[in-house]
Amino acid sequence: MPSIELVNSETHATVRMRAPEIAAPFVRIVLSEFPAAAVACPLLLSKRQDTGAFYIGALQGFRPGERLTVAPDDRPAFHPLEAVREGFFAVEDNMALDRAHNRFASATGGESLFDGEGLPSHSLKAVQAALGRLMAEEGATEAFIAKLLSYGLVEPIDVSLSFDDGERLRLEGLYTVSLDVMGDIGDSAALDLFRAGHMQYAYAMIMSLQHIPLMARRRNERLAAML
Repeated sequence: MPSIELVNSETHATVRMRAPEIAAPFVRIVLSEFPAAAVACPLLLSKRQDTGAFYIGALQGFRPGERLTVAPDDRPAFHPLEAVREGFFAVEDNMALDRAHNRFASATGGESLFDGEGLPSHSLKAVQAALGRLMAEEGATEAFIAKLLSYGLVEPIDVSLSFDDGERLRLEGLYTVSLDVMGDIGDSAALDLFRAGHMQYAYAMIMSLQHIPLMARRRNERLAAML
């Protein structure tokens, strides 16, 4: 279980945190992240294990710890807010951290949470901003998903991949926006999606699917380089 503690400058004056390293290949995102995410990786829907409710995530790899969304300079092409806030949580109007999280395991590496005057460090300010955006945009993102569902635009997607080393992968429990249904919705539904600003997000998700074969090719290239 997480060891949750409310963040404050006295209790955590000596706590240091490393740069985030999200291991999960599928990471939840909110609407404001779509422009940066859609040009780097596939945007898909999945269901929460605890409630069954849909959420939207960015697929960054096919295995835990694998990142296939790298830019030419070898840096991540997309850095999700969930990665920035890793190890931290919102508790009502407060920020908390999980002291048992490996992001805080080092006593010397990384950056302090607070400076010598007890003020939030640059990295802690970034966490605060990320948590703030995730909380502020959760409702709008859920409203977008609800609108997709109301027009029957969500459909399962079959992602089955074969790699040069003989491995075969099938990603389960993923959904996308149906291009076929999108083309058949009536004028009133299309106008509703457009005026709500949802049309652009729906097409961003559809177009982002082109990254799946590109990521598979990048994975094969890495496999070849290891031989």
